[in-house]
Amino acid sequence: MLLGSIVASLVAGTPFLFYLYEYVPDTQEWDTIFGTYKSIEYQSANAAMWILAMKMVPLLLSFIWFFTCRHWWYHALLVPITMFSFQCITALNFDARYLDVADIIWFLPIMAIVFPSIYLIRAKMFNKINYADKTMEELEEEFMIKPKTIWGKVKQYF
Repeated sequence: MLLGSIVASLVAGTPFLFYLYEYVPDTQEWDTIFGTYKSIEYQSANAAMWILAMKMVPLLLSFIWFFTCRHWWYHALLVPITMFSFQCITALNFDARYLDVADIIWFLPIMAIVFPSIYLIRAKMFNKINYADKTMEELEEEFMIKPKTIWGKVKQYF
């Protein structure tokens, strides 16, 4: 119940997280307690943080969805998680002028693994439906991996 309240509060607070960039000065250099950020290509730390917020908030929501999803297809969420992660790294590391250009090439290996896996699970489920007296919900329950904790769910992937 506490974990659910924390997750719900985090989801409800994402508009505030997004608009944190408003507190960043509209200057090329921004001094923080973590060091000085110098925006090279954007010419404004405010613009750079706005771009980063556009990538971080969907990434956060995708992670929450992934770790709380109870459907058999939740592995498909790895594709947008990978995409937003890559975009965050690109926005932070390179301060690039052209973001989100030809990023699909980096996601092809992940999609090449995730999409066939999901299709095989789906095919196996429908094969069992044709030869068994189980409902779709019962089959989803059978294919569901259910770790007890969030840490258990994280550990199943690493």
